[in-house]
Amino acid sequence: MIIKPQPGPQETFLSCPADIAIYGGAAGGGKTYALLMECLRHVDNPNFGAVIFRKQATQITTEGGLYDTALSIYYPLGAVFKKVPALMCTFPSGAKISFRHLQYEKDVLGWQGSQIPLIAFDELTHFSESQFFYMLSRNRTTCGVRPYIRATCNPDADSWVADFISWWIDPDTGYPIQERSGKIRYFVRISGEIIWNDDRKALEDKYGKDAVKNVSFIASSIKDNKVLLKANPEYLASLNALPEVEKERLLYGNWKIRPSGGMYFKREQTKIVKTIPDKIVAIARAWDLAATEITPNSKDPDRTVGALCARLRSGQYIFLDVVRKAFISSDVRKLVKNTAKLDRSMYGCNKILIPQDPGQAGKDQALSYIRELAGYGIECHTVSGDKETRAEPLASQWQNGNVLLLEGGWNDKFLDELEGFPLAQHDDQVDAADDAFNAVAKANDWKALIS
Repeated sequence: MIIKPQPGPQETFLSCPADIAIYGGAAGGGKTYALLMECLRHVDNPNFGAVIFRKQATQITTEGGLYDTALSIYYPLGAVFKKVPALMCTFPSGAKISFRHLQYEKDVLGWQGSQIPLIAFDELTHFSESQFFYMLSRNRTTCGVRPYIRATCNPDADSWVADFISWWIDPDTGYPIQERSGKIRYFVRISGEIIWNDDRKALEDKYGKDAVKNVSFIASSIKDNKVLLKANPEYLASLNALPEVEKERLLYGNWKIRPSGGMYFKREQTKIVKTIPDKIVAIARAWDLAATEITPNSKDPDRTVGALCARLRSGQYIFLDVVRKAFISSDVRKLVKNTAKLDRSMYGCNKILIPQDPGQAGKDQALSYIRELAGYGIECHTVSGDKETRAEPLASQWQNGNVLLLEGGWNDKFLDELEGFPLAQHDDQVDAADDAFNAVAKANDWKALIS
């Protein structure tokens, strides 16, 4: 069995002599595979040990993830895997590779006293700066291998990693500077502050030889991974279909991109139609609830919003109606009930999604809606995740022209809010639209949304 890096950035990463080498900056560059290959360098040393970290334990064992890939590489080489007391594998020589997580800040304290020749972080932006530098203090050994750190990452403009590797990134475009990819720089960290220099001796003269570390960033992209593109040529199309912000990050490796108004939804990306152009195969109304009236002291409160979305036989989606009102709680309940009757009579829609706040009060409210709307298919759901992430599935279809709007007086307000997302003052319509879209997108057939 021959295991070797692909020519280009992966090969550069695996031949990098730096104390710390960070690899990636886009999706599909073969980052995890490269980390696992790096660990093979010393598996004939019986005293060698490496630890590969993910933020959460579930990220290690997810289908086709770190652990599955390790099995495919290491098992044919004679590695023995075990899951208890922790995920790890042992090679015939006695060398060990462990797969662990650091979900919480305090988890690093469990590594006090450890000596780890090679520490690897898969998706470094998921870890905090303090976790990284604490584990750097555990990077030591007497096994004859010079201690070193390896890491992979995807772009995150708000992470500490973006600052740490900023020398390798164009400050105007956010893209990696190709001429600097693989170049080594030197730094010392004093009281949490990182001091950089291109001259190692200058830092050593001022702070001492033992204080200086060197680091390199190697940029890669999906186009560097010829093996993946040959096996899954459709993966590139999947990246191209991402919403604009995620496409900039994961396809082009943009470290500066942040959500801004119009980055998710643009008016010209949808079409307003006078009639429904095809048969409806799934339909649902989702609500985002508020209980505030317009008063002299509250002239522009959050609104209660109900978005009605359908999936068509053609595979397109259409928003049929959006209700948006500033009502007190009792009037909100009447609005939800009356709208349900209208949806059923006009479109045969029986599926209604109601958000459920955490805690007992949220449960009580959800149960009261279920009782009041007996005879309808009610789904009460808790809302989790940031708004931008929740909006991505709808934004992806929207940006590819797969979402229509049925002509109505609600169109302009709806488009105004979506186009301003996520910077606009209100996002009630976005939240309701996301939930309605996700319901019909995931439904297998019509019966799934009328029962």
